[in-house]
Amino acid sequence: MMSPTGRRILIVVENLPVPLDRRVWLEATTLKAAGYEVSVICPTGRGWDKHYEEIEGIHIYRYPEPVEAHSGAIAYAREYLHSLVHWFRLARKVRRERGFDVIQGCNPPDLIFLLAWWYRLRGVRYLFDHHDVCPELFEAKFGRKGLLYKIMLIWERMTFATASVSIATNESFREIALRRGKMRPEDVFVVRSAPKIEKFEIRPADPAMRKGAGTVLGYVGVIGQQEGMDLLVAAADHLIRVIGRGDVHFLIVGFGPELPNVEADVAARGLSDHFTFTGPLYGGDLLRALNSCDIGVSPDPKNAMNDISTMNKVMEYMTLEKPVVQFDLKEGRASAGEASVYASANDPVDFAAKIALLMDAPERRREMGRIGRERVLRELSWAHSAPKLLAAYDRVFAKLGR
Repeated sequence: MMSPTGRRILIVVENLPVPLDRRVWLEATTLKAAGYEVSVICPTGRGWDKHYEEIEGIHIYRYPEPVEAHSGAIAYAREYLHSLVHWFRLARKVRRERGFDVIQGCNPPDLIFLLAWWYRLRGVRYLFDHHDVCPELFEAKFGRKGLLYKIMLIWERMTFATASVSIATNESFREIALRRGKMRPEDVFVVRSAPKIEKFEIRPADPAMRKGAGTVLGYVGVIGQQEGMDLLVAAADHLIRVIGRGDVHFLIVGFGPELPNVEADVAARGLSDHFTFTGPLYGGDLLRALNSCDIGVSPDPKNAMNDISTMNKVMEYMTLEKPVVQFDLKEGRASAGEASVYASANDPVDFAAKIALLMDAPERRREMGRIGRERVLRELSWAHSAPKLLAAYDRVFAKLGR
């Protein structure tokens, strides 16, 4: 059945299943509420294992989760070829069953343009949803540039060249679209990753999650190579053993390939009593965990990627009135402002000192939390991003003459 607006969208995402990918889910449901017909192609995983299901009117087509590449060109080729085969297979299925006028590609990787090329010959336009700066992501993950880095720069350029419109998560990403992507300013829209206020309700702490600690530090997010969890564990070690602040507990919510290594590091340092690893939590369970924390931590190290990336967890801490400790990143400051304290780049000792500073200043914590939530309500929530998403789609459909 044709949508009331006559506008049909296919969203393609590779690195997380939907609806687990919070940004993609907000985009999909916002478009659906505006009258669009929305289909999604994504991998399985993390309990989302049905190959097809309809949730809240969104048609979700899933393929077997690829093995994430951690090193080498061959590993990357296997991961991306696996995904490419399934993108083309499922796009044919969606085209036959529901149809689509626009493909929205959510990177990484910057290869969805190949699917867009194929369907551009059939009158379909491409909207690029720029989630990560892939060349900088490669550099952050592997600590080098080299041939694959140069290939990713080429893929990025071809992605922007294929896109009729692109959406950026912040102003830094918009600058990349203009400078490296050579896009026209009127074709680039900033759609910030932002929490939906209604989903982040402030509630009382759960004593069971606090483990009797005087101060609870919370982390929510991916636990991978580039998230700085090694720096967080080193900071915790310094905070507890050197500064002498043993009345703390770290509540770590999330999943990722580095989780076993982080747990092993904590155990080797004799800090297991100070850490709880919950695994992934959703909905009410996630809210219960975050509301049980006093301070939100974001240990993403300063590098070419993180410095210009907006961290979802920082936005979520702020929405729940939690003060933030993070390293001094350009977009971290742009998001949090005075709702955060900023440690020297990649210095776990200073990170520990900043935690101790807030532990000793409950009034300052409350004021920072108030500032953060007001900032979200005033300018950073999804309510402010949704109109820009819809404007980007109006632009791409105008190019289709509709």
